[in-house]
Amino acid sequence: MSVPYHYINPSMVHTNDPRRYAVAVRQQYCRNKNNLVTPRNGELLIAATQDFLTGAYILTKKDTFLDFVHASQLAATILAGEDANLIINLPPPAILKPRRLWTGKQIFGIILKPNRESTIKANLEAKGKAYTKDKELCVKDSYVLIRNSELLAGTLDKGHLGSGGKGSNIFYVILRDFGQAFAIKSMWRLGKLASYLLMNSGFSIGIGDVTPGENLIRKKNALLDGGYSKCDEYIKAMAEGKLPCQPGCSEEETLEAVILKELSVIREHAGQACVSELHPTNSPLIMALSGSKGSFINISQMIACVGQQALNGKRVPNGFNDRSLPHFEHNSKTPAAKGFVENSFYSGLTPTEFFFHTMGGREGLVDTAVKTAETGYMQRRLVKSLEDLVVHYDGSVRNAEGDIIQISYGCDGLDPSCMEGKDCPVDFDRVLAHIRAKCPYRDEIALDADQIRRATKAFLATNSLNECSEDFKSELSKFMEAIACKLERICEKFGNGAAVKEIERLTCSQLVTFLETCGQKFARSVIEPGTAVGALAAQSIGEPGTQMTLKTFHFAGVASMNITQGVPRIKEIINASKSISTPIIRASLVDPHNPEFARRVKGRVERTRLGEITSYIDDVYMKSDCFLMIKIDCERINLLQLEVNTETIRYSLCTSRLKLKPNDVEVVSDTVILVRANHSKHSQRLNFALQELKQVIPDVVIKGLPTVNRAVIAREDKQGVSHYNLCVEGDNLREVMATYGVDGHRTISNNIIEVFHTLGIEAARQTIMHEIKMVMENHGMSVDYRHIMLLAAQMTHTGEVLGITRDGLAKMKQSVFNLASFEKTADHLFDAAYYGQTDKINGVSENIIMGMPAAIGTGIFKLLHKPLYSDEKPAALPLLFETALESQA
Repeated sequence: MSVPYHYINPSMVHTNDPRRYAVAVRQQYCRNKNNLVTPRNGELLIAATQDFLTGAYILTKKDTFLDFVHASQLAATILAGEDANLIINLPPPAILKPRRLWTGKQIFGIILKPNRESTIKANLEAKGKAYTKDKELCVKDSYVLIRNSELLAGTLDKGHLGSGGKGSNIFYVILRDFGQAFAIKSMWRLGKLASYLLMNSGFSIGIGDVTPGENLIRKKNALLDGGYSKCDEYIKAMAEGKLPCQPGCSEEETLEAVILKELSVIREHAGQACVSELHPTNSPLIMALSGSKGSFINISQMIACVGQQALNGKRVPNGFNDRSLPHFEHNSKTPAAKGFVENSFYSGLTPTEFFFHTMGGREGLVDTAVKTAETGYMQRRLVKSLEDLVVHYDGSVRNAEGDIIQISYGCDGLDPSCMEGKDCPVDFDRVLAHIRAKCPYRDEIALDADQIRRATKAFLATNSLNECSEDFKSELSKFMEAIACKLERICEKFGNGAAVKEIERLTCSQLVTFLETCGQKFARSVIEPGTAVGALAAQSIGEPGTQMTLKTFHFAGVASMNITQGVPRIKEIINASKSISTPIIRASLVDPHNPEFARRVKGRVERTRLGEITSYIDDVYMKSDCFLMIKIDCERINLLQLEVNTETIRYSLCTSRLKLKPNDVEVVSDTVILVRANHSKHSQRLNFALQELKQVIPDVVIKGLPTVNRAVIAREDKQGVSHYNLCVEGDNLREVMATYGVDGHRTISNNIIEVFHTLGIEAARQTIMHEIKMVMENHGMSVDYRHIMLLAAQMTHTGEVLGITRDGLAKMKQSVFNLASFEKTADHLFDAAYYGQTDKINGVSENIIMGMPAAIGTGIFKLLHKPLYSDEKPAALPLLFETALESQA
């Protein structure tokens, strides 16, 4: 669309300059400065990347010094665009003799505060990538301290300048404390300064950067020798039957787990050796440390060792004839035969290593291709089901029909894009530190603990924080109480002197400024009526799906138990699948500290078949009788802590699907049971019936729940105390909760439908939220809890769990057009025409189809206009049937 020049603010644009005009159009019409943060979680979406990060990292290193000419030249690079007429005040030089030198940290300060008149006083305290300890005195200079826009300590990296950060990001801090315009200005300045620095100093990568030194080669060989010898020991131990099995694992699985752990450690240690051996000026190392590109693993693979190639999270499997490739011995379990690449990309891979590496690469490509289609369809379904959810003027979230989905959006009515802390509108620690630095109030006396408490109480009693919720006020009170307690502890330790109060100095004016700032931030974060929260939730949950891998994760505390994660798990949840691929019940125990008790409860839950506890089952033929003799293995029963004896086994046999009568099962002693085939049924073919019985009788469940495949005791160490609980693989939550020894109040399942049938709709809603949150966290994704909460509410608001599928959607929506715009278009339209259905045209899809504005955003309200001239008493019009009668007459 062509826009006439006079639409643009004339002070922004010189009409003869088309480039500046284009920038102005973008700023006025795209409003990208209003979209610096993502509504997914309130993190920065627009921030420094690649070259800008590398440049900022090199500039702020503690050994970067510049003379007057270079410092002035570098500072002058920001004099372009809107800053063309900016006055820059160079700070006093850090070194005066033998010559005046400025640090790179000082030059970086100009980006934030270019002159003395600037009102930007940004404050930040955050750890860097390479942080060791001792805060400002960190050996690697990786603790960043910015006070009133002066960089006092630390080297800046991706965490402080890149996208994704919150409290540790300087641009984010400026945005939240001083607004969008200043955040954008500082980003522009960094872009100009960092790119100029790299252009003039040069930054490139060559083969010399990835050439290993002799010392590194020695270290790598020592690591490989040590790792290989340990793997050989494990293989030998398994061959001799001496390898101790991990909980719930066979010998084979245990061997794979320990070898995989050993080999992955080799690559990690090789990477650490690389980092310690490389010179600080090494380009790949600088890029990895600054976060601009690559990682330590990439460096390790180039220089030292490519490492273990994984297929579906395991070592390379045997392809044919009990080996991975024909180059190895049959059933070989050595690292080289199962996909371990000991060479680096610098030294070059052997043919077998190259083949294994291509196998790993192929999996990545297939994974990406499959995932794109899966996540695309998943996101479309999410958007279609959530598109009409809007925040109304009473704070509730309703759909197009007017049904209430949530009484208050996210339970607090706050906007996810305005969250500073973790799902919280104010990061109290950061804001207080900012107020202390920005407003020192040196002429005031510091408050003691009791004065802080009284002042907070007095302020909260006023009307200043009326707009804030009671929960927020309570959180604020708790925070101030923690500050008061901290001050008390300091006074107890060092004495109650005037100097001691200065350690945690807080004056009355600072306290009032802090509380007022918190109130303003809360008021700004209240969500606006008309916000399309449904579409935002669908986008926020669907978008991270494209970054997920299809890998599985080990369940917490249990090596042998894999759980479905990533895109397949999200699909299972939003489809509300009745049968999921890895159903797991996490059962807490009444006595969580006793391993013997845990073993007994495990025996009550886990399915135990008769064949697992018998020494033998023999068929015995006599002149007048024939029967099966079952010999019970008492030692095994005691070892497994099973609560069974011959009488309970007899009861299990009689109540099983074999339909044995009590007379057919005879208990001879504590260890022997005789079972006869039913004479009346099988009198003609007794021998055949006995043989058939011998085959099926070992599968009779004599203890535990038939639906439970296995139960594994998970051990967790909390503060030096061991806690035991059960991880039950299988369904039937009701029976597990009712098992003696299981604490039903703290037992959860990952099967949503099972939870719904057992505990009800609210528990199912909570499970949906917990499961989606867990998947996101396991993949390192950050999604605001409000989005997940809204999806769970939409799936459960009707009183049953509805999946985000064509069937679930049909139960959620009444609109024919909406359903027809999703799937099975012809079917919906035909049915609507056949049954004479009507469509109120309330939702988003329907209005788009009809070419009308949707009741969302600014379309949520209506404007009523009173005409200037109106007839107070209009003449009554005849009714329709009256006119029809008159015409007939």
